[in-house]
Amino acid sequence: MSDYLLDACAVIALLNDEEGAEAVSKLLDRAERKEISLSMSAVNLLEVYYDRIRVVGIERSDAIIQEIYNAFPISVIQTLSPDIVREAACLKAAGKMSFADTILIATARCTGATVVTCDHAELDPVEQQEHISFFWIRP
Repeated sequence: MSDYLLDACAVIALLNDEEGAEAVSKLLDRAERKEISLSMSAVNLLEVYYDRIRVVGIERSDAIIQEIYNAFPISVIQTLSPDIVREAACLKAAGKMSFADTILIATARCTGATVVTCDHAELDPVEQQEHISFFWIRP
């Protein structure tokens, strides 16, 4: 079974019905059918949460996050293993990558999961330097 790791921007695209939402929806459908596994770091989910708070307020955001936890076929990674902490620290020390993206890339490195994202600005250089698979939800 293939493992996919969701970036915050992929979930935000789905929630906002932006370009790429259909690709994320298809991954969710495949995960429901147990064809693939979907996961997301709690750090990247935090990004979704604060985005939702700014867009729809805290009460609605609470409901959206609970739905992600309870109804979406996404396994939320609640802890950072020592390997992920080390990898993320090395990534952060080496460049100008955001904290959340260091967690995303470190988790992908440690688990071998394919990163699901639309963040070309931050992650195109990573794709060129890393041996990590990317699933781009928009060109």
